[in-house]
Amino acid sequence: MSRAAGRDAQATGLHACACGKSVLYMTVTTWLENVALARSSGTYLRYRDKIAKPDVLILDDMGMRKLSATEAQDLCEILEERTIGKSTVFTTQLPLDHGSEVIGDPVIADAIRDRLEHAALVIQITGESYRGVKARKLASKKKDA
Repeated sequence: MSRAAGRDAQATGLHACACGKSVLYMTVTTWLENVALARSSGTYLRYRDKIAKPDVLILDDMGMRKLSATEAQDLCEILEERTIGKSTVFTTQLPLDHGSEVIGDPVIADAIRDRLEHAALVIQITGESYRGVKARKLASKKKDA
């Protein structure tokens, strides 16, 4: 998976907005922080409902760290809430067969995989990192100046 996948997911979200769909974009890290905050403040169910509502939910950078059992269960619940009539987009740099490295609990990993497998459209993007291209252009400008 390309490192540009997050940018492509953002473009997908912008297109969905242009088509009149509601979209929520955030990194998985931000989502996990928000879930922890909602749990500690007693507003988890309200937050889960908020995440379940948009037509398109984009979670960027899945797999940056291993999910705890509670976090994996939260992800499973969100996917369950969004199963019918909602789209969920994940971006990751991990190959799909490495999901067990992110979701340690095999039962929850199987439940998540089951929710994703039957309705998923997998788009594998290859190519150079956007940041690498940008850095090269910047270096070239500095050299020419």
